[in-house]
Amino acid sequence: MTDKLNDLFSSNRAWAAEMERTRPGFFTGLANQQKPKYMWIGCSDSRVPANEIIGLAPGEIFVHRNVANVVVHSDLNALSTIQFAVERLKVKHIMVVGHYGCSGVQAALEGARIGLADNWLRHIQDVRDRHRDILDAIPDHGKAAALCELNAIEQVINVAQSTVLQDAWAAQQEVTLHGWVYGVHDGLVQDLHMTVGRGDDLEQLYREAISGVRLMPRMQRS
Repeated sequence: MTDKLNDLFSSNRAWAAEMERTRPGFFTGLANQQKPKYMWIGCSDSRVPANEIIGLAPGEIFVHRNVANVVVHSDLNALSTIQFAVERLKVKHIMVVGHYGCSGVQAALEGARIGLADNWLRHIQDVRDRHRDILDAIPDHGKAAALCELNAIEQVINVAQSTVLQDAWAAQQEVTLHGWVYGVHDGLVQDLHMTVGRGDDLEQLYREAISGVRLMPRMQRS
């Protein structure tokens, strides 16, 4: 085990040396400021690294991750992170990003029992139950992908309705929310057309985004 951890230290030093070679002064600049324009709310899945997916360097995106990219109004961790990003860092864009092949979404879809995490996944089961008509009309091989999309859209709604965003928009702050989904199978990010800014008709945008899920061509996403 110690040897394996030593390998991580060696990899870290090699990475740091390469960064300094290709971008001299990078770490000095990084230490002096944190002014990201973007916040990423995503899944804890190890296959979904925010910076790498959209080609941003450290310091360019503020990240919050949890199982299945859920944002609920009782989660002070998520809400505190969003508030810090909006009020302190003044981010311009918040992306809520689901991903195909999400184990949390799959467990919620199946109603699988895991343990303590069942209480967390209940939020996704609520999404499942709310959109049962959509999921029932989709072939079995596409249900999990559709629920990943629906879940990301619903979490954008939750962020938009939080006191953090409501207060920011009331103060005329320019910050826009986006619902995306990432394909582990192909490395591509897809726009779910759930983009919300100050003054937008949230209900209309929501209906249109949900309709988009209904119309999405379905194939196996893994």
